Amino acid sequence: MPSLNPTLVSLLLLLATPQATAAAANDDVDAGFDAYAAAQVMVDKASHSWEWGTAAEALLELHNPELSVFGSNPFPGGKIPPADPSTTALAYAKQFINRNSQTLVDDSAVGDPASLGVSAVLLGQSDSVYIGAAEREADFLLNVAPRYSNGAISHRPDVAELWADNMAMSFPFLAYLAVEQNSTSLMSTTVQQCGLQRQILKPSNSLSWQHIIGPQSQDTGLWSTSNGWAGYGMVRVLHTLQKWSGSASMTAEAAQLKSWIKEILDGAMQAGSDGGLLRNYLNDASWFGEISGTAVLSAVAYRMAVNDPAMFPQSYVAWADANRKTLATKQDGNGLFSPAVNPYDWHDRNKYTAGSPEGQAFAVYLYTAYRDCVNAGVCQA
Repeated sequence: MPSLNPTLVSLLLLLATPQATAAAANDDVDAGFDAYAAAQVMVDKASHSWEWGTAAEALLELHNPELSVFGSNPFPGGKIPPADPSTTALAYAKQFINRNSQTLVDDSAVGDPASLGVSAVLLGQSDSVYIGAAEREADFLLNVAPRYSNGAISHRPDVAELWADNMAMSFPFLAYLAVEQNSTSLMSTTVQQCGLQRQILKPSNSLSWQHIIGPQSQDTGLWSTSNGWAGYGMVRVLHTLQKWSGSASMTAEAAQLKSWIKEILDGAMQAGSDGGLLRNYLNDASWFGEISGTAVLSAVAYRMAVNDPAMFPQSYVAWADANRKTLATKQDGNGLFSPAVNPYDWHDRNKYTAGSPEGQAFAVYLYTAYRDCVNAGVCQA
């Protein structure tokens, strides 16, 4: 596996100042916090497969938004764009990707290695070895991983168990690979999988999703972060579908995704807050407010306000604005946001202040979503 010195990565990011990347990132805006410092903490802290993939996506949106599915033309000619492998996000991701094994990272989860899948496909535009790696990862997801009773892909390799987290891991990758393979069938399967996951994870009496359903790690609480994973994952699938010419006829699927995203956002908006932050478990007032779920769900609101202003009107922007302004007060001088939930133990009642890699990435998502919303004229600077 190729390696890249983490110190070098840190140096690359430090050199990639807002001024240096402004051209690539459209017009930088003042979100009230430093997204570039947040990204540096993210890179320094990330140590697990899902964190690497989440960080790579954040770096892509921050430094090279034209390559992300949120760009104005992410699929020129209906194809994956050519990408310089030395691009910050791809240089970062490349060091973690297995090029000759069944999955992109040797991992105990089904979905987490797939979080690096978009990076693998982009790297594959200049080195076909990475396309082969991405295809093997997809084969594992689609043909090897266990299935729940309704056909939903499991997040665990040894039992059929669904995690809302996987919505941001497997399905943005599969949608992106559908473009690479020019496969409307795979795109349709990806949307169907989102619906199958929702079928099990969303209880009938709630707009929000439960965290985990299955025999091994069941957690029926409405975890804020996992609702964010689910919402942002579907936002990425939606934009991939809508911006690829090959799925132009899939308007019903796009409408489905929008309605599912809206449910999650509405559930979060109705849940209230603790000191201006969403609680770790949305339905449990005994929990503290924390930055991770708040940041990513606010990013979802900004993205959808641009995507469909009629369905996601200014009330969604106002909610996200209020959250963003609170979050801005939670960043220290080193770029670290707290308090977060412990990313490795979501039941931990202690506020996590050491720097959550995913929480830091979500703050970057929040920044890029707000930046794009301002540049689109939907949000006020």
